[in-house]
Amino acid sequence: MSAVDDLWRALSRLQLADRELSDVLGEVTRLAAEHVPGAESTSITLVRGDTATTAAHFGDMALAADELQYAQGHGPCLDAGRAGVQLRVDDMRTETRWPDYTARVVDVGVRSSLSTPLPYQGSSIGALNIYSTHPGAFSSDGSVEAAREVAEAVAVAVANADAHARLSQHARNMELAMQSRAVIEQAKGVLMAQRRVDAEGAFDLLRDASQRYNRKLRDIAAGIVASTRDPRG
Repeated sequence: MSAVDDLWRALSRLQLADRELSDVLGEVTRLAAEHVPGAESTSITLVRGDTATTAAHFGDMALAADELQYAQGHGPCLDAGRAGVQLRVDDMRTETRWPDYTARVVDVGVRSSLSTPLPYQGSSIGALNIYSTHPGAFSSDGSVEAAREVAEAVAVAVANADAHARLSQHARNMELAMQSRAVIEQAKGVLMAQRRVDAEGAFDLLRDASQRYNRKLRDIAAGIVASTRDPRG
């Protein structure tokens, strides 16, 4: 069985449900280090707007190399994530594309790297970064293919986490909306009894007070409801 087959089997057992994204990505970086030929240290860079962060890493060398690129504002992991192309560096000592980065990254032990974009909804949200202390560590087709398999798994994990976050936010918004509606209806009932107006008139009073005091309608309603409670209760 090939290294890619072993990797695929490991990734297929990866549990995504009911786990923090950071935990999942941490496990993915470990699997990448174990199964991508040549890998010694790995990381995942997520790019949101102009901000890039290392969401997870396996080994301090990957984190140090990532942070050098963030400080420079460019480098293979950033360029791979932004442009959506896989970038390989066979030897940092002879690489000419990022001279200010490569001159410094050898000091943290990196001699070669492979950065693979993370595909998400037709674009890229970052990169999977794989580092080695040896030159030419990722020159084989097996390394390239395995890195792409891991990048796909990262994209699925991020998509799953984003969908879960959106669902949770939607549920919170629905709950707040229901609470707001309930307190507004209570306040309308109070005003209908106190001012002897119908439901529409009570709502107009709430809306006028909201505009006059520049406060949310729900807050005005909550204040009216609270004023009717017996302070001794």
